[in-house]
Amino acid sequence: MISVSFPAVLKPDVNGDGFVVNFPDLPEALTDGRDLDDALSEAADCLQEALAGRMVRKEDIPVPSKPKRGQHLVQVALYLAPKLALYLAMRERGINHRELARRLGSSETAVRQMLNPKHDTRPETLQAALQALEKRVLVAVEDAA
Repeated sequence: MISVSFPAVLKPDVNGDGFVVNFPDLPEALTDGRDLDDALSEAADCLQEALAGRMVRKEDIPVPSKPKRGQHLVQVALYLAPKLALYLAMRERGINHRELARRLGSSETAVRQMLNPKHDTRPETLQAALQALEKRVLVAVEDAA
């Protein structure tokens, strides 16, 4: 099972004008916000872009570290989480686009679209691709903290 939340560190800006946000697991992911709510909103956008960039560049995605005291967990967006899971499953299994397309009876173009963070892929399509890699999708809803 993969975690779809990454810890973020929010520190007051040196000018006291807001917060600077960074992700210990993703050093390239840096942003800021005018206040706490704005900083967390910007952090969510920043996280999606950092993960999408790594997927597009075919880079490793780190396992999220356990949050430390004072860190905020930022969730991977619902649109990106299944694509990220597929990307990680393919890397874990050593499966390339061609092989997944063969297993799905599909085209390599279709697989590339599934992995494209900006492409609007149907959830059923992603679920079928994950099943072809012996993975299943679970959805959980919890009370907000």
